[in-house]
Amino acid sequence: MFSGVTNQKQEILELKNNTTPLSSSELKEFLDAKAAEYNKPDFIDTDPIQVPHAFTRKEDIEIAGFLAATIAWGNRKSIINNARKMMALMGDAPYDFVMSHKADDLEKLNTFVHRTFNGTDLKCFVQSLRHIYGRHGGPETVFAKYAGEGGLQHAIHHFKKSFFEIPHLPRTEKHVSDPLKGSSAKRINMFLRWMVRNDNTGVDFGIWKQLSPSQLSCPLDVHSGNVARKLGLLKRKQNDARALTELDGNLRELDPSDPVKYDFALFGLGAFEKF
Repeated sequence: MFSGVTNQKQEILELKNNTTPLSSSELKEFLDAKAAEYNKPDFIDTDPIQVPHAFTRKEDIEIAGFLAATIAWGNRKSIINNARKMMALMGDAPYDFVMSHKADDLEKLNTFVHRTFNGTDLKCFVQSLRHIYGRHGGPETVFAKYAGEGGLQHAIHHFKKSFFEIPHLPRTEKHVSDPLKGSSAKRINMFLRWMVRNDNTGVDFGIWKQLSPSQLSCPLDVHSGNVARKLGLLKRKQNDARALTELDGNLRELDPSDPVKYDFALFGLGAFEKF
């Protein structure tokens, strides 16, 4: 599926067996090459980002992306299939459904299940999204309002507060992470990468203009975390908020303007090359 330069397999073997840490310039060169290798349209075919790529309207992309990212844990094929089911339940017109649904329309969502995210949670998310658009001007406006130059983790916290201003079951709150409570917020950071970063290759959308790629954080998961530790970018063992702060700092040193591009390198090395 992906093809890189001819010496990259040898490079990886050498990196695996090398007990001498790479210099900063060597590490940057290696990760830049890997990011470019995976940040290509072929990536879409294996990733949940393909779900919002089915739409062209900004709000449809936002909602499809947010819901797909929300259930992005577990088997990738299952994530993609179930995200498509969510879209189908909303008539493949997510923004129109969110803004125009009646109480009876929500009943069809009861059948949805993805691991611990079920129809009850999906109904709440639909109602909360309507609240975000109707009361707050949309998710981009919320994140931009609370964004800081050093990152978006506080903005994620405030987005969650705004999202759950409406009546809801406490069980649904766990499906929106809060970095201020120790979470790395992997799924929301992935969603933010999709919306904010314009990679000029057609993978990330770059439709949010009020935020900068320099503010983004790497979606920290088991793949990116393990590879980051092997490359000396991360020492903390847990994939939590403190680990994300550590990884963010190191990735920003490599590329302050677009640190999250290295998500493609770290994830690709872990998921596809078993680095």
